[in-house]
Amino acid sequence: MRGVDAEFLCKTALFQGVTPQEVTEMLGCLAARPKTYEKGELVWVEGGPVTSVGVVLEGAVRVEGADVWGNASVMGSFSAGELFGEAFAALPEEPLLTNVVAAKSPTRVLFIDVTHVMHSCPRACACHARVAENLLTSVARKNVRLTRRIRDAAPKSIRGKLLAYLSTQSKLAGSNEFDIPFTRQQLADYLGVDRCALCSAIGRLEREGKLAANRHHFSLPEVATGR
Repeated sequence: MRGVDAEFLCKTALFQGVTPQEVTEMLGCLAARPKTYEKGELVWVEGGPVTSVGVVLEGAVRVEGADVWGNASVMGSFSAGELFGEAFAALPEEPLLTNVVAAKSPTRVLFIDVTHVMHSCPRACACHARVAENLLTSVARKNVRLTRRIRDAAPKSIRGKLLAYLSTQSKLAGSNEFDIPFTRQQLADYLGVDRCALCSAIGRLEREGKLAANRHHFSLPEVATGR
Protein backbone atom coordinates (compact mmCIF):
# COMPACT_ATOMS: atom_id res chain seq x y z
CA MET A 1 0.00 0.00 0.00
CA ARG A 2 1.39 3.37 -1.03
CA GLY A 3 2.77 5.45 1.83
CA VAL A 4 2.61 2.61 4.38
CA ASP A 5 5.88 1.10 5.61
CA ALA A 6 5.42 -2.65 6.12
CA GLU A 7 8.71 -2.88 8.05
CA PHE A 8 7.39 -0.27 10.50
CA LEU A 9 4.05 -2.06 10.92
CA CYS A 10 5.83 -5.31 11.80
CA LYS A 11 7.18 -3.58 14.90
CA THR A 12 3.70 -2.59 16.14
CA ALA A 13 1.68 -4.64 18.61
CA LEU A 14 -1.02 -5.38 16.03
CA PHE A 15 1.33 -6.94 13.47
CA GLN A 16 3.80 -8.52 15.86
CA GLY A 17 5.00 -11.86 14.49
CA VAL A 18 3.97 -11.05 10.89
CA THR A 19 6.57 -10.57 8.15
CA PRO A 20 6.73 -7.41 6.00
CA GLN A 21 5.66 -9.39 2.94
CA GLU A 22 2.66 -10.80 4.81
CA VAL A 23 1.73 -7.33 6.04
CA THR A 24 1.79 -5.97 2.49
CA GLU A 25 -0.43 -8.83 1.30
CA MET A 26 -2.84 -8.44 4.22
CA LEU A 27 -3.51 -4.69 4.05
CA GLY A 28 -5.97 -5.09 1.20
CA CYS A 29 -7.80 -7.93 2.97
CA LEU A 30 -8.06 -5.79 6.10
CA ALA A 31 -9.55 -2.83 4.21
CA ALA A 32 -6.71 -0.68 5.56
CA ARG A 33 -6.70 3.01 4.66
CA PRO A 34 -4.19 5.68 5.72
CA LYS A 35 -5.24 9.25 6.44
CA THR A 36 -3.27 12.38 7.31
CA TYR A 37 -4.33 15.06 9.82
CA GLU A 38 -3.01 18.45 10.87
CA LYS A 39 -2.54 19.38 14.52
CA GLY A 40 -5.87 20.01 16.25
CA GLU A 41 -7.91 18.25 13.57
CA LEU A 42 -10.50 15.79 14.83
CA VAL A 43 -9.77 12.14 14.08
CA TRP A 44 -12.94 10.87 15.78
CA VAL A 45 -15.80 12.88 17.27
CA GLU A 46 -17.49 12.17 20.58
CA GLY A 47 -20.83 10.40 20.14
CA GLY A 48 -19.99 8.93 16.78
CA PRO A 49 -19.65 5.23 15.94
CA VAL A 50 -16.24 3.59 15.59
CA THR A 51 -15.77 0.65 13.23
CA SER A 52 -12.00 0.72 12.75
CA VAL A 53 -8.94 0.48 14.92
CA GLY A 54 -6.26 3.09 14.37
CA VAL A 55 -2.50 2.59 14.16
CA VAL A 56 -0.49 5.80 14.46
CA LEU A 57 2.04 5.83 11.61
CA GLU A 58 3.45 9.29 12.31
CA GLY A 59 2.84 12.05 14.85
CA ALA A 60 0.44 11.42 17.73
CA VAL A 61 -3.21 11.53 18.71
CA ARG A 62 -4.70 12.80 21.96
CA VAL A 63 -7.88 11.54 23.63
CA GLU A 64 -9.91 14.37 25.13
CA GLY A 65 -12.98 14.23 27.32
CA ALA A 66 -15.36 17.05 28.22
CA ASP A 67 -18.22 17.38 30.70
CA VAL A 68 -21.58 19.02 29.97
CA TRP A 69 -20.18 22.38 31.14
CA GLY A 70 -17.42 22.29 28.53
CA ASN A 71 -14.53 21.51 30.90
CA ALA A 72 -12.01 19.49 28.86
CA SER A 73 -9.37 17.07 30.09
CA VAL A 74 -6.78 14.89 28.40
CA MET A 75 -7.59 11.21 28.92
CA GLY A 76 -4.56 9.77 27.15
CA SER A 77 -2.36 9.90 24.08
CA PHE A 78 -0.94 7.53 21.48
CA SER A 79 2.27 8.01 19.52
CA ALA A 80 3.77 6.39 16.42
CA GLY A 81 3.37 2.62 16.45
CA GLU A 82 0.57 2.55 19.02
CA LEU A 83 -2.95 1.22 18.52
CA PHE A 84 -6.14 2.95 19.64
CA GLY A 85 -9.90 2.46 19.48
CA GLU A 86 -9.95 -1.34 19.80
CA ALA A 87 -12.74 -1.63 22.37
CA PHE A 88 -15.14 0.76 20.62
CA ALA A 89 -14.40 -0.76 17.21
CA ALA A 90 -15.36 -4.18 18.58
CA LEU A 91 -18.65 -2.69 19.90
CA PRO A 92 -19.77 -0.32 17.12
CA GLU A 93 -23.17 0.17 18.77
CA GLU A 94 -21.43 1.93 21.67
CA PRO A 95 -21.01 5.68 20.99
CA LEU A 96 -17.55 7.12 21.47
CA LEU A 97 -17.25 8.91 24.83
CA THR A 98 -14.35 11.17 23.87
CA ASN A 99 -12.85 13.16 21.03
CA VAL A 100 -9.65 11.92 19.40
CA VAL A 101 -7.52 14.79 18.13
CA ALA A 102 -4.31 14.99 16.11
CA ALA A 103 -1.61 16.22 18.51
CA LYS A 104 1.07 17.00 15.92
CA SER A 105 1.40 18.08 12.29
CA PRO A 106 1.36 15.93 10.33
CA THR A 107 -0.28 12.97 12.04
CA ARG A 108 -0.84 9.90 9.90
CA VAL A 109 -3.15 7.09 10.98
CA LEU A 110 -3.79 3.73 9.38
CA PHE A 111 -7.40 2.65 9.91
CA ILE A 112 -8.22 -1.06 9.79
CA ASP A 113 -11.81 -2.33 9.69
CA VAL A 114 -12.18 -4.54 12.77
CA THR A 115 -14.69 -6.85 11.08
CA HIS A 116 -12.00 -7.77 8.54
CA VAL A 117 -9.67 -8.63 11.43
CA MET A 118 -12.16 -10.75 13.36
CA HIS A 119 -13.43 -12.63 10.29
CA SER A 120 -10.61 -14.30 8.39
CA CYS A 121 -10.26 -13.89 4.64
CA PRO A 122 -11.13 -16.79 2.26
CA ARG A 123 -7.50 -17.93 2.35
CA ALA A 124 -7.68 -18.32 6.16
CA CYS A 125 -3.97 -17.52 6.35
CA ALA A 126 -2.07 -18.05 9.59
CA CYS A 127 -0.88 -14.43 9.67
CA HIS A 128 -4.51 -13.23 9.68
CA ALA A 129 -5.17 -15.34 12.78
CA ARG A 130 -2.04 -13.88 14.35
CA VAL A 131 -3.30 -10.31 13.84
CA ALA A 132 -6.65 -11.26 15.42
CA GLU A 133 -4.80 -12.71 18.42
CA ASN A 134 -2.68 -9.56 18.67
CA LEU A 135 -5.82 -7.41 18.66
CA LEU A 136 -7.35 -9.45 21.48
CA THR A 137 -4.09 -9.23 23.44
CA SER A 138 -4.03 -5.45 23.02
CA VAL A 139 -7.59 -5.13 24.35
CA ALA A 140 -6.75 -7.42 27.29
CA ARG A 141 -3.62 -5.46 28.21
CA LYS A 142 -5.48 -2.16 28.20
CA ASN A 143 -8.22 -3.70 30.34
CA VAL A 144 -5.61 -4.84 32.88
CA ARG A 145 -4.07 -1.35 32.96
CA LEU A 146 -7.50 0.20 33.44
CA THR A 147 -8.22 -2.21 36.31
CA ARG A 148 -4.94 -1.22 37.96
CA ARG A 149 -5.73 2.46 37.53
CA ILE A 150 -9.16 2.05 39.12
CA ARG A 151 -7.59 0.26 42.08
CA ASP A 152 -4.79 2.83 42.43
CA ALA A 153 -7.24 5.74 42.34
CA ALA A 154 -9.80 4.13 44.68
CA PRO A 155 -8.51 5.57 48.02
CA LYS A 156 -10.06 8.94 48.86
CA SER A 157 -6.91 10.76 49.99
CA ILE A 158 -3.97 11.77 47.79
CA ARG A 159 -1.68 9.95 50.21
CA GLY A 160 -3.77 6.80 49.87
CA LYS A 161 -3.84 6.99 46.07
CA LEU A 162 -0.08 7.48 45.93
CA LEU A 163 0.67 4.59 48.28
CA ALA A 164 -1.74 2.32 46.37
CA TYR A 165 0.01 3.18 43.10
CA LEU A 166 3.50 2.64 44.55
CA SER A 167 2.38 -0.65 46.08
CA THR A 168 1.22 -1.83 42.65
CA GLN A 169 4.50 -0.80 41.02
CA SER A 170 6.52 -2.52 43.74
CA LYS A 171 4.59 -5.77 43.22
CA LEU A 172 5.01 -5.58 39.45
CA ALA A 173 8.76 -4.98 39.81
CA GLY A 174 9.12 -7.67 42.47
CA SER A 175 11.26 -5.25 44.45
CA ASN A 176 11.00 -2.38 46.89
CA GLU A 177 13.02 -0.27 44.38
CA PHE A 178 11.59 0.54 40.97
CA ASP A 179 11.16 3.20 38.29
CA ILE A 180 7.78 4.60 37.30
CA PRO A 181 6.94 5.70 33.72
CA PHE A 182 5.54 9.09 34.74
CA THR A 183 6.75 12.60 35.48
CA ARG A 184 5.17 14.23 38.55
CA GLN A 185 2.56 15.95 36.36
CA GLN A 186 1.78 12.73 34.51
CA LEU A 187 1.47 10.86 37.82
CA ALA A 188 -0.88 13.54 39.13
CA ASP A 189 -3.00 13.24 35.97
CA TYR A 190 -3.02 9.44 36.26
CA LEU A 191 -4.25 9.59 39.87
CA GLY A 192 -6.60 12.49 39.19
CA VAL A 193 -5.03 14.84 41.74
CA ASP A 194 -3.34 18.25 41.86
CA ARG A 195 0.39 18.17 41.08
CA CYS A 196 1.40 20.45 43.96
CA ALA A 197 -0.66 18.41 46.42
CA LEU A 198 0.93 15.22 45.10
CA CYS A 199 4.45 16.63 45.51
CA SER A 200 3.56 17.66 49.07
CA ALA A 201 2.35 14.14 49.82
CA ILE A 202 5.58 12.66 48.44
CA GLY A 203 7.60 15.08 50.59
CA ARG A 204 5.69 14.13 53.75
CA LEU A 205 6.12 10.43 53.11
CA GLU A 206 9.84 10.96 52.55
CA ARG A 207 10.17 12.78 55.87
CA GLU A 208 8.30 9.93 57.56
CA GLY A 209 10.75 7.45 56.07
CA LYS A 210 8.06 5.58 54.15
CA LEU A 211 9.64 6.21 50.76
CA ALA A 212 12.57 7.76 48.95
CA ALA A 213 12.05 9.43 45.59
CA ASN A 214 14.45 10.68 42.93
CA ARG A 215 12.60 11.70 39.78
CA HIS A 216 11.32 8.42 38.28
CA HIS A 217 13.03 6.20 40.86
CA PHE A 218 11.27 5.19 44.09
CA SER A 219 12.19 2.95 46.99
CA LEU A 220 10.02 1.80 49.88
CA PRO A 221 12.36 1.17 52.86
CA GLU A 222 9.66 -0.23 55.12
CA VAL A 223 8.72 -2.83 52.50
CA ALA A 224 12.29 -4.10 52.39
CA THR A 225 12.29 -4.85 56.13
CA GLY A 226 8.88 -6.46 55.92
CA ARG A 227 9.82 -9.01 53.27
